[in-house]
Amino acid sequence: MTHDDVRAWLAGYERAWRSPGTDGLAGLFTDDATYSPSPWREPVRGLAALASWWEGERDGPDEEFTAGYRVLAVDGAVAVVRAEVDYASAEGNHGRWRDLWVLEFADDGRVRSFEEWPFAPDQRDGHED
Repeated sequence: MTHDDVRAWLAGYERAWRSPGTDGLAGLFTDDATYSPSPWREPVRGLAALASWWEGERDGPDEEFTAGYRVLAVDGAVAVVRAEVDYASAEGNHGRWRDLWVLEFADDGRVRSFEEWPFAPDQRDGHED
């Protein structure tokens, strides 16, 4: 994988998030992909489970948000990305997020493992006051 390959995948990911349904996921993730929405949660396993989870996590394809991505590193089939997402409405479980994504790609350019490290502005930094 190259930085350009990862950027192209990220564009497809956002396009799929903004599109109705989940048909676009098959072009992004392998059939047996794992998706960890947090390092502390059990990963979603398989494309069918990912599609169900995907629809449950978003408000719909017309959800208003801005997003920016920066590919921090690519080493063979593994990439690390910084994602910043700002939802237009902070209602519900959304708001502002800064994430690190660890992506492991299969030979065909689809992701076989997605690990998300999400951080919201109001999260504690882990240090005691």
